[in-house]
Amino acid sequence: MVTQQHHHRPTLKQSNKSFKSKHSTKGSLKDAQKGKAPRASPKSHSTIQSDSAQLRLNRRNAAKQAQLAKRQTLVDSRRLFSSGGTPRIVAVVSLTSDVDSKACVERFASALGETLDGNQKINATRFRTSLQFLFPSTFYSTLDTLLIADYVLLVLSPSVEVDERGETLMRTMQSVGMPSVVAVVGESKQDTSATKNPKERKEILKSLLSFTQYFVPSLNRIYDLSASPSTSASEVLNTVRALCESSPAVKWRAGRSYLLADQLAWMESDISNDTKQNADTALGQLSITGIIRGASLDPNRLVHLPGWDDYQIEKILSAPLSRPNKAVSNTDSMDQDDISPESVLLAEPTPSEADSLVSTNPSDVEEELQREQTWPTDEEIGATDREIDLDLEGQEAIPDAPQGTTPKRIKRVPKGMSEYQAAWIVDSDDEGGEDHDNDEIGANNDAAGEEDEAAMDEDEIANGDDNDGSTAEGKRKVHFGDEDHEDLPQEEEDAQLASWRLAREKEKEREKEEQTHALFPDELDTPQHIPAQERFARYRGLRSFRTSPWDPYENLPREYGRIFSWEGQGDKRGGGAFKRMERGIMKRLEKQGGVEPGTRVTVVLKNVPREVYLQHNSSSSSLPPALLTLFALHPHEHKKTVLNITAIRNTEYTGSVRSKDPIVLCMGFRRLKVNPIYSSYEGGKVPPNNVHKFLRYLPHSTTSMATMYGPVMFGSGKVSCVLLREADAASSVFSTPALVASGTLAAPSTTRIIAKRVILTGHPFKVHKKTATVRYMFFNAADVNYFAPIQLHTKHGRTGHIQESLGTHGYFKAHFDGPISQMDTVCMSLYKRVWPRWSESVRAVKDITQSDKTEGLGGEDVDMN
Repeated sequence: MVTQQHHHRPTLKQSNKSFKSKHSTKGSLKDAQKGKAPRASPKSHSTIQSDSAQLRLNRRNAAKQAQLAKRQTLVDSRRLFSSGGTPRIVAVVSLTSDVDSKACVERFASALGETLDGNQKINATRFRTSLQFLFPSTFYSTLDTLLIADYVLLVLSPSVEVDERGETLMRTMQSVGMPSVVAVVGESKQDTSATKNPKERKEILKSLLSFTQYFVPSLNRIYDLSASPSTSASEVLNTVRALCESSPAVKWRAGRSYLLADQLAWMESDISNDTKQNADTALGQLSITGIIRGASLDPNRLVHLPGWDDYQIEKILSAPLSRPNKAVSNTDSMDQDDISPESVLLAEPTPSEADSLVSTNPSDVEEELQREQTWPTDEEIGATDREIDLDLEGQEAIPDAPQGTTPKRIKRVPKGMSEYQAAWIVDSDDEGGEDHDNDEIGANNDAAGEEDEAAMDEDEIANGDDNDGSTAEGKRKVHFGDEDHEDLPQEEEDAQLASWRLAREKEKEREKEEQTHALFPDELDTPQHIPAQERFARYRGLRSFRTSPWDPYENLPREYGRIFSWEGQGDKRGGGAFKRMERGIMKRLEKQGGVEPGTRVTVVLKNVPREVYLQHNSSSSSLPPALLTLFALHPHEHKKTVLNITAIRNTEYTGSVRSKDPIVLCMGFRRLKVNPIYSSYEGGKVPPNNVHKFLRYLPHSTTSMATMYGPVMFGSGKVSCVLLREADAASSVFSTPALVASGTLAAPSTTRIIAKRVILTGHPFKVHKKTATVRYMFFNAADVNYFAPIQLHTKHGRTGHIQESLGTHGYFKAHFDGPISQMDTVCMSLYKRVWPRWSESVRAVKDITQSDKTEGLGGEDVDMN
């Protein structure tokens, strides 16, 4: 008998349902959030080998392309300096006052066997190039030199530490963006006993390198020039080699033409110069001679002179260097002249393609005035002048009085009165007042006769015979070397002390306001003397700050009619439209012609005031001539729009920075006086309604957005910007301003909404579960009914609405989504849109003596260096 084997049913085997692809697992969501690539399905061994080979080939190809691109960039950067005609510009920045920077440069020249000429140039024939050194003396002149410099030579002291001014300068230079940096330790004028010991000098170099690497991390060495010339000869030669062989590169200057002025000439236009004011503001042709750097210079584009304004190019002429006349014999070498080649016209602007100087659109008010007002034409003005000339015909001109015939006016001075007191006596021309004055003088003489000796003593003190420095009005003159100090009267001293104390009190109040705002942000007490619906008439309530719709073209101010915008700005991603326009303009600029870089040219500008020529051509002994540079503008960069700048506050600055405070903005080659408004920055993520929160104060440790009206500038994300605050407006050029914040230029947007928030708070007077009676938010029933549709919220996270008004003193009943505590605070958020303010360009300021204004106005060439 065959027994049949028993088998159990496979009930423990489980077949799961396949996962649908339209849903995502938690693991895949985590991978996507971390930025990981999706998990691939398992492949065979042969497929994996072929894929890895393909990936290896792609990596090699990408590395080869990157190598070729880097090599081409290096060749292009060195091509400008390979011929030796274009010098490398080196900005020599001394961080301490005890180091002679010019002595270091002279050691460079002696190490190369060359001499430093009058233009501060060294022909380094060994390295087939030349170096031009610039020595800025003030804070802003250093920033102006960085705009044009190829290298920065930092000169440190071996015995004196870098002070607060030097650290501020380094931090600002780091924020602006420095080119290639070379650091040296110069010879100190003070005690250098510590630097003579090699071991101590090594520790000093290590400390200075650590300090410099904090601002320039790529720096890996400091050259020691503080030792004796015999021991540091190799260090000097290595420093020169570092300046001559590396390739400089500045990102924001890429694709832009610029030059450094070597010579200036100004040709006066046909304009009357009868007065001094007309002479200084007269317009004419300014000729700037220099070597073109960067990209090609197109005559159709506008140019910008830092510290002044934008101007049009009239023509571009060649300006080759003069060569010695070899036809003259060597015996007459002292009297021989150089042969100056003739200038050749290289380029002229095309009228149909040249950019205009129109920066804003005319407002509606200006258009109405132009339609209503009838201005006289030039023909009518000329006809009026001819009529005046006809009326004066036949009349003899009134001759001047002969010398010595003008009667002298005799001033009667009371006895005992000083010359200073007598100057305040008012002369009377009418005859009726003479007797009265004489009577007063006689009475004064009688009174002064009784105290004749005291008056004589007072006269001697006023005239300085027994000079102790005091005057009759309480003033006191004290001599300190070449300077005279005069004490003010006690009343004026008290007034200035009171104003200084008032400024201190305002500053303390402002600090207290900032501390209060940090504890209770945006909270505001409802006024009692005016209704809340009038005080907050321009505010509105939003159900959701992030998603509630807000029309960007609603109730625009008149200033928005004057600025320019572009297609695609209506979209919330207006920055993308601007970047597309920027890429299209850059592609067109690469194809267009112009004068090639490396060419020495003379650029003739139209309608430039003579003040530009005077301030950059001063022969004053106290200050050297100011540096003048020229930057070519891209199309549309003269037009005004809404500028946005990402700002990160400087941690070293502890002062209060409030919206609409006056700030100096350094943005590339532009320097503007601005009153920016600050708003929140979401890291490039635009909210659905493009609404951003207004910030009353610039916060620490977060990135904010600064907004103002200003000229368009291409290079968003590349152009570095710094915000500076002046210490004293009267001496802003010679004092070191404070670095407030730094950042980069963002894409401008005219549809970016900046909403200012105020929070009205109330106290829950009576609470019953989810219902509460609130007081002190409003003070009349009309305001409660007006603001009833707006949503309420509490500091503990509850939301609710106003149900009804209670009484006539502003009490109301509110219902919330959950039970609230009597210790909670009921809040109502109101919003309104705020607008930026106009910017103003910072003019170049320099002391000009009268002799400087009278010399060199005939259009002659003047050496800038």
